[in-house]
Amino acid sequence: MTDLSSDLHWAPGWQIREAIMTRRVSATEVATRFIERIEALDRGLHAFFTLSADVALGQARAIDRRIDRGEPVGALAGVPVSIKDQFWTKGIRTTSGSHIYADHVPEEDSLHVARVKAADGLIIGKTATPEFGTFWRTAGRVAPECVNPWDSRRTSGGSSGGAAASVAAGFGPLALGSDSGGSIRLPSAMCGVLGVLPSNGRVPNHGSFGSTLFLSRVGPISRDVRDAGTLLQLLARPSVDDPLCRLDEPPDYLSGLDDGIAGLRLGWWEDQSISGQVDAAVITAIKKAACGLSSLGADFVDDAVTFDTQGVDEAWRVLDFVDRYAELGESLYTDPLARRKLTPYARERFAWAKRVSGAEYSRAVRRRAEFIRSFEAAFRSCDLVLSPTLGFTAPVIESVGPTQRIPTLVAYTLAVNLAGFAAASIPCGFVGGMPIGLQVIAPPNQEALVLRAARAFEQAWPWVERKPAI
Repeated sequence: MTDLSSDLHWAPGWQIREAIMTRRVSATEVATRFIERIEALDRGLHAFFTLSADVALGQARAIDRRIDRGEPVGALAGVPVSIKDQFWTKGIRTTSGSHIYADHVPEEDSLHVARVKAADGLIIGKTATPEFGTFWRTAGRVAPECVNPWDSRRTSGGSSGGAAASVAAGFGPLALGSDSGGSIRLPSAMCGVLGVLPSNGRVPNHGSFGSTLFLSRVGPISRDVRDAGTLLQLLARPSVDDPLCRLDEPPDYLSGLDDGIAGLRLGWWEDQSISGQVDAAVITAIKKAACGLSSLGADFVDDAVTFDTQGVDEAWRVLDFVDRYAELGESLYTDPLARRKLTPYARERFAWAKRVSGAEYSRAVRRRAEFIRSFEAAFRSCDLVLSPTLGFTAPVIESVGPTQRIPTLVAYTLAVNLAGFAAASIPCGFVGGMPIGLQVIAPPNQEALVLRAARAFEQAWPWVERKPAI
């Protein structure tokens, strides 16, 4: 077990909880030490928009009192959890990265935050996001851009860039993120942490800025698979507040975590159409890591997995941009004062969405349905499909424009959102000193299988030993 006296900031959440329950450390001490670390080091990373020190300390003191009285506490008792600033937090500033909402303080929690609180997780603060989660870099007008803990010249990714950077930097073992095209997995790969994308409808959506009907998911970012499974277990319960969520109870994500992957059929997906636009060394390193799973008893199918991705990026753009415009963008874009306050990339997206016709939206829905069928066909011969999370390391910030969209960046992640499948980005090594990620994809409602694969990889090739020098 980690020596918490010297290494608390790098301990997994479940170890922190065990130490609190056995009174080797108090929840108040845990909160204090994480707050002090963030205050001392985040000025160079900008992972947080808002540090909720008073809230976290109040929660911690209440947990310590309950433990002293012998009262039960929740599954996250005393574990710091950061919240992406798209999610409402009662009494804590929630900006969604927008200057328009720079002083917005919600009167209620999102469903996800309420569940973290009910499990006694400490709400340590609100992590940085681009405006309404609409950009792949975590840059906007609320705070300086969130940079990568491994190299401050590079992006932390987006839109859950602050969440991934906070976990990678030892600012907390768990973060709540969201993902409509790669926003959990891409920052996780760039920052060297684990990011889990639940399948469509598995985690209810309620209480955030900028979600979509078909694509948006909410999931955990962590350094430890057990931690990710614990948080996902809380998030995945059905809710009457979301008419599109699954109504069945989720399986037990922790009970089979150590069952291994022996006998599973694995497929490898590599998009040859973008081979000239990615880093061959990165692809080679990720494929080598993926092939290592065969040493754990899994079997690779003979033929490589292929998907017909023609028109997929365009369909995704229509569904994502138009849904965000309908939910939030229309009221802001049509208000001249609000429109001037928008970031260039958000304003550009809303302007594009405004021009989309009903016929174009209908065709995008049909293309999505066709693509789901192609995804389903691949899994007739595979239990899991493996791929790169992205084909290069985190880009240098100055090398890309302030509104530049890079379809190659999301080539492997966006398709999974469109199909509605489950996935995770697993840290699988370094190229040129920067982290890279292996994506594991499973059919809908098979998050337990994704976590099992991640756990098998974690045990065979631990990824927590290397830490960024911040």
